[in-house]
Amino acid sequence: MHEHAYGPSETGTVVLDLGGDTGALIIYTGRDLHGREIEISRDDDRRVHSAVRERRVRDGSFHSAVYPDLPSGIYTVWWDEHTPAGTISVHGGAIAEFAWPSSGFGAAG
Repeated sequence: MHEHAYGPSETGTVVLDLGGDTGALIIYTGRDLHGREIEISRDDDRRVHSAVRERRVRDGSFHSAVYPDLPSGIYTVWWDEHTPAGTISVHGGAIAEFAWPSSGFGAAG
């Protein structure tokens, strides 16, 4: 597990290329995961990761990890190296949303 110190992203700084067989995933987390990299994988593909960052929008802010340009499919969201936190279906032309579990998997971080 990796952690980084990223500043907040502002409205309009994340570009998603949606269409055809390409979708995107947003994992919503709490502020306590700021900087943590969350891994995902499709089938037996290698894992990819994205860091949780503060996202500032007009009405406030939230924390999330964003995965742009994903091929359609069922993705595993990994709690840690060995434990899945859940699965999510990504469809072409759409944004899938996953809420990070707040309990039940041990200590996060």
